[in-house]
Amino acid sequence: MAAAVILDPTRDLSGYRDSKALSPDQRERAFVRLGEDGHTWAWAQVSAAEIDATNILRATMRAMALAVARLAPRPDYVLVDGPRVPELTLTVEALVHGDALSASIAAASIVAKVQRDRIVRELDSKYPGYGLWKHKGYGTVLHLEALRRLGPTPLHRMSFRGVEGMSDGH
Repeated sequence: MAAAVILDPTRDLSGYRDSKALSPDQRERAFVRLGEDGHTWAWAQVSAAEIDATNILRATMRAMALAVARLAPRPDYVLVDGPRVPELTLTVEALVHGDALSASIAAASIVAKVQRDRIVRELDSKYPGYGLWKHKGYGTVLHLEALRRLGPTPLHRMSFRGVEGMSDGH
């Protein structure tokens, strides 16, 4: 999951911080505020199968490029969190720890996290027994125990440590 955000500089940009520094309720409020304040955002995701076929870095770069491509209007300049940038026809700057340095990167991290969490909560009812509503798909003890008990779903990256070598027959 990746997101891209164009912030309206005439609006109050305080409160947009790294999504990991916000509680789920604070992220939801910030996400709603993005829309209410007229900021522009887009998100994109790639499948577990694509991650397995390419690798996590390539898939992440593809998701970033897709999210930027979905922005309307098209941005003039793109800031990306981290040391690498996706292939774009726009001017791109990488900012290590960008979510702590840039309100737009922080806002994008909020959009990506809220969208991902919403999708995972919906998937919880489709794949009962995994506890997705609780761990949101992260590699927690609870999740790994469910994987050993139930085997992987089509959502799981087969290249992920803890899933590697499993089949749906375990």
